[in-house]
Amino acid sequence: MNHIVTVQDAVTAFADFMEPTDAELDAIKREMPVILADVDLLDAHIVTLDRTPTELDARRIRRARRRALAARVALVNRTTGASLPGGAA
Repeated sequence: MNHIVTVQDAVTAFADFMEPTDAELDAIKREMPVILADVDLLDAHIVTLDRTPTELDARRIRRARRRALAARVALVNRTTGASLPGGAA
């Protein structure tokens, strides 16, 4: 008995329904500043994994944390403003 599960996975892996929709791509584009700010914060933390953080490391982490928070606030403000009916703020 031959199992075709692996063949089916290979065939459907590139099916049209597996591609992100335009709405999903737009959401990713809107969230990209948050994603990049989070990557910067992770980079700042990764640098300090193998050593004791210096004052400059601590500053870098604080700045990255503030940028990540600001990016999240900006995203929420844009999302909230876009969802209000009639353009009211």
